[in-house]
Amino acid sequence: MALKQANKVETNRVELEIEVGAEEFAQAVSAAYRKNIGKMNIPGFRKGKAPRAYVEKIYGEGVFYEDAINAIYPSALDAAIRESGYEYVDDKVDLDVVSVGKEGLCFKAVITVKPEVEVTEYKGLKAAKKAATVKAAEVDEALKQLQDRNSRLVTVEDRAAENGDTVVFDFDGYVDGVAFDGGKSENYSLVLGSGQFIPGFEDQIVGKKTGEVFDVDVTFPEEYHAKELAGKPAVFKCKLHEIKVKELPELNDDFAKDCSEFDTLEELKADTKETIKKQKERAADEAFENELMEQLIQNLKGEIPEAMYENRVDDSVRDFGYRLQSQGLDLNTYIKYTGMEMDEFRKGFREQAEKSVKLRLALEKIVELEKIEPTEEEVEAEFKKFADQYKMEVEQIKSMIPQAELVKDLAVGKAMELVKASAVKPTKTTKAKKEEKAE
Repeated sequence: MALKQANKVETNRVELEIEVGAEEFAQAVSAAYRKNIGKMNIPGFRKGKAPRAYVEKIYGEGVFYEDAINAIYPSALDAAIRESGYEYVDDKVDLDVVSVGKEGLCFKAVITVKPEVEVTEYKGLKAAKKAATVKAAEVDEALKQLQDRNSRLVTVEDRAAENGDTVVFDFDGYVDGVAFDGGKSENYSLVLGSGQFIPGFEDQIVGKKTGEVFDVDVTFPEEYHAKELAGKPAVFKCKLHEIKVKELPELNDDFAKDCSEFDTLEELKADTKETIKKQKERAADEAFENELMEQLIQNLKGEIPEAMYENRVDDSVRDFGYRLQSQGLDLNTYIKYTGMEMDEFRKGFREQAEKSVKLRLALEKIVELEKIEPTEEEVEAEFKKFADQYKMEVEQIKSMIPQAELVKDLAVGKAMELVKASAVKPTKTTKAKKEEKAE
């Protein structure tokens, strides 16, 4: 194979002229003959036994050329693309045979290539980064939630049911005096005020006492999911068996010992504060990086092939399908149940796909401009990280992940770090400083 020439024919479209030598093409023709002869009936010969020369004499010299071309062009095209230095981004290729015969094959292929882009600005971008300060009230709220998770329900018998109580009761529902499906249950547990039942139901349990038998009169909402019940009045005959109240453990050193690895409440509070701070720091870093990424996308100049967006949408749809499979679901069935068509479903991924493609192109351009190259140590460390993550040997990971792709990803990551490190944080206003201090 030889690449004769590569010419741009339009934006992001390149025409490659490729030659396959006589010997290489002859081998492809021989392979095509062997593939097809078993299916050919030639007069005077048993099926599959006719000599190639005889077949070509009857059907023409080029009888096997089409199959030979189809077999040989993919590898010839790949080799030519590598030689050209272009990176193609779409599997759709326009082919045109220039000449074919005993002298070999010459064909032209028009491919879509990665665009040439510019990043007008990437150093000194301005982006705010919120300080990770923790208020005492936030620590208190986190401890309150921990208290709640370690609470227990205690039966009370000396009072009527109140909002917030958990009640255990039987109910049997009727519409127009007739029981309906799903309207009956025994020993049902319900938190009053949770809004779990239709409006007005829970309010009529408030004030009732253990052992009391009573009716609850309600009307199903007009938009109720069971159409046969929507908008209709109903009567639920109920009996209250038990009233339970949530009992919270006391916040003290014993609580800390029981609910954490710490011996004192003060240690638990300090750890809780540190945990909240780290969460806020991660959120602040993410928001800071997102702001910079949006600016990079805005600063990217270039005409991007539609195929790159569609390829990224394909990736997102495929990943979504894999996640569904892990839950025992099927993508086509999921789309059917949502009432969407595939085109509509794909549109949901389009905006993020465009951002992702543009950001990657911007960062790759920065890699080029800054001549960023990961060190061998960084590459090996990344392979090791994947090996540890998937509990595999490093060599196994290397056989699965092309090193060239890994190097690209590392370089892109380093480019993002460069953008972040050179970013300028806006000067805080007096109001912002006061608000931050108040936190």
